[in-house]
Amino acid sequence: MAPLKILLCGDVLGRLNQLFKRVSSVNKAAGPFDALLCVGQFFPDSVEGIEEFNGYIEGRSKIPMPTYFIGDYGAGSPKILSEALKDPSNKGFKMEGLRVCDNLYWLKGSGKFSLHGLSVAYLSGRRTPSGTQFGTYSQDDVDALRALAEDPGTVDIFLTYPLWPSGVTDGTTSKALVEISDSSGSDPTVSELVTEIKPRYHVAGTVGVYFDREPYANIDALHATRFLGLAPVGNKDKQKFIHAISPTPASTMSKTELSAKPPNTTLCPYTNVDKAAPPDGATKRPGDSTSESQYWRYDVSKKKQKHGDGGGDRLCFKFVSSGSCPRGNQCQFRHDEEASEQYSRGVCFDFLNKGKCEKGPDCNFKHSLQEEGDRSASRAASSNRSKECWFCLSSPNVESHLITSVGEYYYCALAKGPLTPDHVLIMPIEHTPNTLSLPLECEKELERLQSSFKAYFKKQGKEAVFFEWVFKRGSHANLQVVPIPSSRASAVRDIFNLAADKLGFKLTMVKEGRQALRTQFDRSCSLFYVEVPGGDILSHVIEENEKFPSQFGREVLAGLLNIADRADWRNCKAQSAKPISSPVPDAWYPTLAVFMLAIGLVVTASFFIYEATSPRKYRSLTKELVTGTVASVFLTASIELIIIT
Repeated sequence: MAPLKILLCGDVLGRLNQLFKRVSSVNKAAGPFDALLCVGQFFPDSVEGIEEFNGYIEGRSKIPMPTYFIGDYGAGSPKILSEALKDPSNKGFKMEGLRVCDNLYWLKGSGKFSLHGLSVAYLSGRRTPSGTQFGTYSQDDVDALRALAEDPGTVDIFLTYPLWPSGVTDGTTSKALVEISDSSGSDPTVSELVTEIKPRYHVAGTVGVYFDREPYANIDALHATRFLGLAPVGNKDKQKFIHAISPTPASTMSKTELSAKPPNTTLCPYTNVDKAAPPDGATKRPGDSTSESQYWRYDVSKKKQKHGDGGGDRLCFKFVSSGSCPRGNQCQFRHDEEASEQYSRGVCFDFLNKGKCEKGPDCNFKHSLQEEGDRSASRAASSNRSKECWFCLSSPNVESHLITSVGEYYYCALAKGPLTPDHVLIMPIEHTPNTLSLPLECEKELERLQSSFKAYFKKQGKEAVFFEWVFKRGSHANLQVVPIPSSRASAVRDIFNLAADKLGFKLTMVKEGRQALRTQFDRSCSLFYVEVPGGDILSHVIEENEKFPSQFGREVLAGLLNIADRADWRNCKAQSAKPISSPVPDAWYPTLAVFMLAIGLVVTASFFIYEATSPRKYRSLTKELVTGTVASVFLTASIELIIIT
């Protein structure tokens, strides 16, 4: 796979013609680049620049590559961004960016998303208590990023606007930097966040100068961080406003690669920075705040305690949205299963957490809890679904002849349309749509089953491949197990990545296995994942309108095994077992039993009479064997008929 190429840009100030002219030049000379990330003020300084800016928004001019910005401030921004918020495709939590127009995405507030495998986090705006909709960040945005710092994995790029972190110039030997006053050009909150998130690249703008700081070592982390301050587009001093990087995603790097540090690496510059104090007039955010920020999207763990902001009785978003929380008992927020159930039925998280939602009619979620009758109806509907489901053991449609074993939480069955003769499905006994959100005791049983299959196939010179297509509106989960020859095991990862490339998406590596996948899983999204030989997992989160082939895993393995004609399970259905019916009506069984018993007794009596009356020398061994056998058959059959009736 070709290395990723990312362009970074400082304050755009609405000068899109000049920016994209430079981008096109760089792209032609050193591209192609995958994306452009903009920090600092993105919108024009004055109304004179709005016409040029609107030319791109309205489609008269084209944006050459996917462009993401965090500087949501300047002339024309309220109107343009308000329109973006009204777009139905931008409803809900869209941390990967709200679409403004073709190839332009607004990173609102704070969040983290995956960009071609790179983990990108961001914080947009100045710290303020006023609750202004654009150009500021709220305490909720800070809390969200502190929670993200607890998530597994390394953040590759951290974007902040508009101020640099306090203390970033400490410990540097660079002479190219114009002295920056901490009181006017830096933010202690950003300093605190960057020490917790520990990104590999930290990019900021707005100070007006270009500053490429020496890398600095992070505390309690293997990798170093590189800070980049970028100048505004078209600045008079002709300082650098665009910078190219080609980072390898941390998720694909080994510990040795991550821990490599350049010889000019310095100590962390933030060790002596004072913690952020609330801005003038700031108080604890009230429960009835009217800010439109995305409240309490994440659990904030013990780190929140040291910032003096306890969670109290607030709900943990991680648990409510996914059914699990990686912090477990150490989580400072409430894990409420009823709230999680309500959220899965479409109830608004803000409504569950605070009793009201500030988004009003713009919110796509429900603002009322289900009544007891609704829950009963839901259970009844679930029972009906179980009766109709092919995979529920209680269903009359289940093909029991394919079942190989039944455990406490899972059962195994041969595939109805097997890719290979020993193609097996592992299915939860409970009617549930995926195997990732089930309780821990279920997961332990699944791990034992997987280990057993691996050992069984290993003895046959094969390796097991496990894959699951998790459809958010799916019915009964099934984890598929397909054995492949050990000689082809090394090709599994490559052929899945190649197939994904051809379909236009990337598979993300999850090195920590199912446990990490369970903590990352959001059951409001569809997901495909495959566990390749060796234990690594490749996954892909399916977007709302993405056309993803539901038979992707099967089709890829069919190609690997050179059995493309079996890619569609309907072409290779296993024969259904046909019940054997008796030609004799059940009502005849008592009469038939008596009749056969009589014949058996008569034959037995004739045997004994023959033995008693015939001299030994005249007895026939053949006659004795035949008579004894006939008597035995009739007597046995009559007894079985009596038992049946």
